Amino acid sequence: MSLRKHVIFAVFKRNFLSYFSGVIGYLFIVVFVALGSVLAFSDQFFANNIASLDQLNQYFPMLLLFIVPAITMSAWADERKTGTDELLFTLPASDGEIVLGKYLSVLAVYSVVLAFSLSHVVVLFMLGHPDVGQLFANYLGYWCAGAALLSAGMFASILTSSTPVAFVIGAVLCAIPVFSDRIGAILPDFLGRHLSASRLFQNMGLSEQLRDFGLGMIPLSGLLYFVSICIFMLYLNLVMAARRHWAGGTKGTQMGWQFAARAICLAVILISANVVFANWNVREDVTSEQLYSISPTTKKVLSELPEKRRILIQAFISPEVPREYVPVRTTLLGLLRQYDQAAGDQLDVRIVNTEQFSPEADEARTFGISAREVQTERAGKVVTDSVFLGAVVTGGVDDEVVIPWFDVGTPIEYELTRSIGTVTETNRRKVGILTTDAKIAGGMNMQSFSSDPEWRIVTELKKQYDVVDVSPDGPITGDFDVLIAPLPSSLTVPQLKNFVDYVKSGKPTLIFDDPMPAFNPQLAAQLPKPSPGGGGMFGQRQPAPPKGDINLLLNELGIAWDKGQSVFDMVNPHPQFASVVQPDLVFVTERNVEGELAPFSEESQVSKGLQETLLLWPGSIRPREGSQAKFIPLIRSARSSTGVLPFDQLISNHPLFGPQMLPNPKRVVDDNTDYYLAARITSDVGAGLNVVFIADMDIISNMFFQIRDRQMYDLNLDNVTFVLNAVDELAGDKEFIPLRKRRAEHRTLTTVEARTQTFVEELQKETEAANEKADEELAAANAQLTEAVEKIRNDPSLDAQDKQIRIQMTQRSLQQRLDVDKVNIESAKEKKVRQEKRETEREISAIEGRIKMWAILLPPIPALVLGIIILCIRVTNERNTIVPERLVRDVGKHA
Repeated sequence: MSLRKHVIFAVFKRNFLSYFSGVIGYLFIVVFVALGSVLAFSDQFFANNIASLDQLNQYFPMLLLFIVPAITMSAWADERKTGTDELLFTLPASDGEIVLGKYLSVLAVYSVVLAFSLSHVVVLFMLGHPDVGQLFANYLGYWCAGAALLSAGMFASILTSSTPVAFVIGAVLCAIPVFSDRIGAILPDFLGRHLSASRLFQNMGLSEQLRDFGLGMIPLSGLLYFVSICIFMLYLNLVMAARRHWAGGTKGTQMGWQFAARAICLAVILISANVVFANWNVREDVTSEQLYSISPTTKKVLSELPEKRRILIQAFISPEVPREYVPVRTTLLGLLRQYDQAAGDQLDVRIVNTEQFSPEADEARTFGISAREVQTERAGKVVTDSVFLGAVVTGGVDDEVVIPWFDVGTPIEYELTRSIGTVTETNRRKVGILTTDAKIAGGMNMQSFSSDPEWRIVTELKKQYDVVDVSPDGPITGDFDVLIAPLPSSLTVPQLKNFVDYVKSGKPTLIFDDPMPAFNPQLAAQLPKPSPGGGGMFGQRQPAPPKGDINLLLNELGIAWDKGQSVFDMVNPHPQFASVVQPDLVFVTERNVEGELAPFSEESQVSKGLQETLLLWPGSIRPREGSQAKFIPLIRSARSSTGVLPFDQLISNHPLFGPQMLPNPKRVVDDNTDYYLAARITSDVGAGLNVVFIADMDIISNMFFQIRDRQMYDLNLDNVTFVLNAVDELAGDKEFIPLRKRRAEHRTLTTVEARTQTFVEELQKETEAANEKADEELAAANAQLTEAVEKIRNDPSLDAQDKQIRIQMTQRSLQQRLDVDKVNIESAKEKKVRQEKRETEREISAIEGRIKMWAILLPPIPALVLGIIILCIRVTNERNTIVPERLVRDVGKHA
């Protein structure tokens, strides 16, 4: 029999209007919205500084335990208490139409309740720029979860004629899926990892099913989960509604067992469907930034996983992380779920909530993943948290890649995909590193007689390639895919000849050279080769062999490089560093200046899409006239603000202390001159050329890895990305280049940041003023000491010996006083800074407190106002319908 819409609508309208005809319904809405505000805009919300409903997502299942029974408790119970259920069932309507009409009515009521909670979204937009797609997924999850539990609440209502009892039973039934994950967490894992009872209960939990919605994804398995609960509980409602037909008959017991068997069969069917769809792991990323959408590169890597090998990703993640690591944790969780979906049966993802001193922490340490001590500031206090944010990718017994820590600037998708590619690749490409004075591969330091650690770039390359050391002492004949040559200008004559012969063979080569390497100025191309460690007789050091003529290499490449000049840039795109960063630190980024060319070439995948790099005292190269090699500038400096500085105006070579930086050299900007800091050089003549030349060795120093990892100084530099792109391009392994450049930003509380930034700037000014005052006081004390010494020195009445004695006594006395003054001045400065910092923290806390107060108080107001209006209308209507003669008159007149 088909369902009749007009009958369903009649039942729907009757129940829907009855809920909003009284004040109690609005009271429940006010309480629900108010509780949601308290949970959504907690202290942790401001600590995380993310414009999202993450805090509400965490506790929303608990809210459903309150609002769902409140909505459904009267759905059937009131009918049975007043006896209108018998009248209802005598209507020309089927049991299914009545059940469906009632369900749609409570669903509509819940939808209205949820609509009132959209005030949370309004508050978010007042505080920042939240992701609309993520909010849509959040509310879709809220609606689906509520829709599922409403059917359970209706079933509780049909069991009794008492609304309070219906509320309690409804809360108990709803608590089963709400607390299922917590039940699973305390059960022993006795059936194995994949079929464990604890894992089963956790996956059945409402919180687990809402997790993807909270991240900004719409999972098919989650939708089916909620639909399954709804179908099953509505079927039970239908059975109980139809019970009057057979319960009192002779076959009542038999029919009861029959319907129980049917319910069990339906449950088995629905559970089976959920298991099937859960294995598909189909999810749609609806975030505006596509935070959890994996790139085509990742999809390609996952689609090509070998059939006979199963990949396992185990992520050990702390349940709570400091504010700056919240986006890292959120993105990591979202991407892992997308990997699980895209790879199907070829890849398993295991997410382990890991707390310090737990068995999970011990398991993480067996893989080399340990907790990092992260300092963060909360309520004006610096606290240290132990945080786990690592993963291990396993492809077999011996194939394992450990990512011990995902830092703030770690490209998460790139790290995961590269690790998967590494454990599945049977023949890894090989990278050779030429042994030069730069020693980026580490080795013995003959001057300090200690071992130098390898540079981070080498550690990074080992995650993707087999890395080998290459000696230039003989002909270079290795079978590596790319050779990295750091500072070939430091090679001796025979070593340089061997290297040039290798480059002439047309094999891929990445060359770094530098007119003034900041990591070791003694290795400057202009200076002679440093003496080796150790010594000859009587402690004299052995003389160093002469350097080879670097022009042999440059002529072969068809380029010109003046090794005695470094490039500077008078414009700093980061004003906050203007007082501490000198022009020799060249920031290469897009400039909104007329006539400026693009700083990064779009012609090569090595530099395409980059945004900013920082080079330290870089050199510049240019193509020679008549060269047949193709020269593609990869990085160029700004025309309007750059120039070159001769080495002798920058460095003085002290006979005892080595190279010393000269203060304030004269810098002249060369207008409209292009300085190429890196280039791609290829040629088809003869054996050909296949080279990337970078005129700065410091571009891959460890400092830039630290800046990338920690996002230090709010810099988002592409140094590491650029160099790794160059290696991949030369090695012919280009699939990770687009992935490495990918960036996605989380939305922050911009309004809060803007209002608190004023106090942060004031704190910075006060700190600078305190430092300046301290410097002035110390300078005055030093001047007093100098003046006293000069006065004695210029006293003609004293002979030289007396002057010396008095000067020493005066210096000793005044120096003691100066030391005391220094301590007092520093103490006063620190006290002033601490006081200003406390004031700033109080102001920021006050701002957040006011915002939090309004964020909690404003959302319930619409429902409260509407409830008061309905109450007034109801009272007015009641008074208008009362017979005037029955109204209470003035009692005094009838006394």
